Amino acid sequence: MSLMKRLYIVRHCSATGQAADAPLTNAGREQANLLSDFLAEQEIDAILSSPFVRAIQSIEPFAKRANLHVQVDERLAERVLSSEPMENWLDCLQQTFSDFELAFDGGESSGQATNRAVAALGELFALNQRSAVVVTHGNLMTLLLRHFDERFGFEAWAALTNPDVYLVTVNGSESTVERVWGHSEGR
Repeated sequence: MSLMKRLYIVRHCSATGQAADAPLTNAGREQANLLSDFLAEQEIDAILSSPFVRAIQSIEPFAKRANLHVQVDERLAERVLSSEPMENWLDCLQQTFSDFELAFDGGESSGQATNRAVAALGELFALNQRSAVVVTHGNLMTLLLRHFDERFGFEAWAALTNPDVYLVTVNGSESTVERVWGHSEGR
């Protein structure tokens, strides 16, 4: 096991839409500054982000403040539930938290999405950093949290805010997950 002990998993701030190039809203930019203030109080050694504009814009204020490079990783992009519009997408999403192998047309299963995100984290752990920020999206974030704590599922996804921050503390083969973002940070 590497020296890394803390992983701050961050859901991006409020954005104008779901497309990969959707930027933050005005409120989202304000949230990004609040997120920067919060993260500045932590000891952060590395930043890994989804390639989506809203994820990068969410972490940019902190990265500049901390003088850290944002390493972009395609494996942290939001999971595609289906390549076709789905009227009942919420029900379908809930099903994928019960059946990790269920995949809809043109989409990936929860298991596939988890595996790619965990692979990105594996490389991050290999960097021997003590603490890192990982910026991603609600669905993938919940799957990552579930990787460390099986209690996370559809209900946890539904309760996420923009932004949101969970701290995963890894000690050998043991890990704990706790929400560290709350009302005082402007949610």
